[in-house]
Amino acid sequence: MVEFPQLSIVIPVLNEAKIAEQYLRQFNHDPRLEILIIDGGSRDSTVELCQTYADCLPLQVLVSPRPGRACQMNYGASLAQGEWLLFLHLDSILPGDFFDQIAQILDHPEYIAGAFGLAIDLPGWPYRWLEKLILWRSIYAQFPYGDQGLFIRRRDFQRLGGFADLPIMEDYQFMQMLGKQRGKVAIAKGKVTTSGRRWQKLGLLRTTAINQAVVVGYHLGITPPTLAKWYRGTKPNRGNRTNWDGTSC
Repeated sequence: MVEFPQLSIVIPVLNEAKIAEQYLRQFNHDPRLEILIIDGGSRDSTVELCQTYADCLPLQVLVSPRPGRACQMNYGASLAQGEWLLFLHLDSILPGDFFDQIAQILDHPEYIAGAFGLAIDLPGWPYRWLEKLILWRSIYAQFPYGDQGLFIRRRDFQRLGGFADLPIMEDYQFMQMLGKQRGKVAIAKGKVTTSGRRWQKLGLLRTTAINQAVVVGYHLGITPPTLAKWYRGTKPNRGNRTNWDGTSC
């Protein structure tokens, strides 16, 4: 009898050779897991580095037919064998008991999906306050973002049609769709620790201002390519794949 994994972890990547090993070391060989690294056309050694972990982890490295984070995650989900899906950014570290926390939520039919709290790996009280605000938004507004490790039953993800084919805000649109469903979105007790590299590069105030401008612009009906331009600070270009947060599918 073939035993299938219970949880499929889908990780979209693009040009992440510098950090791939650092974050893949968090995983152990667990038969309950399936790790799907979905590459969006990296031009560095990301694919080769990730492939070196295939012998010691339940891990596959696959290349998406089309670039773009939404496309990559949908492609990974279409190949997943697990009953549950976890969409994870590569530069994120899960809590040690993440599987048990996910199981505790998805074993209950009242919840349609879940996510973790967010910890930013930078020192300083402004980041601690930002983490508190994110937790408040996640719990009381039922609105976690994609960098918090969204998890959902595979059948529900398929029923909802997956992520929208957008160059940016695909996680936001998906959360809006979840909000219209009968089940609740639960926030696990643990936190995903995410890299602070974007905050370090742009600064806390500028990063927060850009993020909020993109959200407001989305609600005002500004086109996703324009929002991607705001987020990246560059002209949207289908051939420019230096940052897959704004890559068109």
